Amino acid sequence: MACASCTSSDGTPRGCKSNGTCGTDSCNKLTVFDWLSNMQLPNGQEAFNIVEVRFKNSRKEYFINPKNLPLKMGDLVATQVQSGHDIGQVTLTGELVRFQMKKKNITEEDRPKIYRIATQHDIDIWQAARDREAEVQKRAREMAIFLRLEMKLSDVEFQGDGTKATFYYTADKRVDFRQLIKDMAQAFSIRIEMRQIGLRHEASRLGGVGSCGRELCCSTWLTDFRTVSTAAARYQQLSLNPQKLAGQCGKLKCCLNFELDAYRKALKKFPKTETKLYTEKGVGICQKVDIFKGHMWYAYKGEWMNWHLLTNEQANAIVEKNKNKETVSSLEDFALDLTPVTEEKVFENVVGQDSLNRFDRKKNRNNKNRNSRKRNRKNA
Repeated sequence: MACASCTSSDGTPRGCKSNGTCGTDSCNKLTVFDWLSNMQLPNGQEAFNIVEVRFKNSRKEYFINPKNLPLKMGDLVATQVQSGHDIGQVTLTGELVRFQMKKKNITEEDRPKIYRIATQHDIDIWQAARDREAEVQKRAREMAIFLRLEMKLSDVEFQGDGTKATFYYTADKRVDFRQLIKDMAQAFSIRIEMRQIGLRHEASRLGGVGSCGRELCCSTWLTDFRTVSTAAARYQQLSLNPQKLAGQCGKLKCCLNFELDAYRKALKKFPKTETKLYTEKGVGICQKVDIFKGHMWYAYKGEWMNWHLLTNEQANAIVEKNKNKETVSSLEDFALDLTPVTEEKVFENVVGQDSLNRFDRKKNRNNKNRNSRKRNRKNA
């Protein structure tokens, strides 16, 4: 989804109907809603002079506004870099920037500066450099294949003044790309920087649609990537199928951690699945658990096809009796009977409607008589 689907004649940035507060990829990726924008500062207090600027994809940095420029969300600014300048979009101003920096453990000292609000000449150079990215990325991949380097160039980001390009790549092993840098610098006539990223960061930069039908969480709102283990799938009673559990990055889906705490809390009411139920008839072993309904299926050892349904309270009661060295006659005494009770429904013409089978064809009895006559003739 791009800004072209929600643009109008007025609004910022560039005619955005939502004034930069929508959640689309092109306009406001990984943004923070400024809920303090309509509030005034107390008398005598100066506004926080550091602003948050977003560059291509989800890269964000914090810059000092030494000239106290009247910046607002969506403005394009020329920022300080190591050599030259870069063009970025202002995504947050005011006191919320202080909280974001504190959250990310970023100090206010020695922050780069904002030179000016980007002019039309700056924007033209920046757009021309952005238009080169696809072609440069394609040629860089061809060079890497020619040099037989085991790496994947996933993205290219040009600096705002067009003098430098950052190549993001993923690799399983250490890669010697010195010759690749020489070839690319000679071919593109720019300064080259190689930056290695992980598979999750690659998916967040490229974006996409998940199996749920929505945009990837890592490319829309998720900022920290926590480790996901197969234990999360076991807690949720999911089949350990790597094709279903893996996301676009090839790792386990981050959403496996979203409801993990709720499942752990619910499983505290259940006995452990490896706990056996000892009865006079035999030993019951857990076969299946339904966390939402609170049901557990047990089968006697040696009778694996015959399952008995118990609730978690009943299973806990049997476990407590086994701990007290009390015997239970059988699982059938506790098993639930889930046989559906079928009641014959009688449809009556309550509101004066016609019969539902009024259009059915009536059987012709004459045809039956003719068929019986033919059979009698043949038999005769």
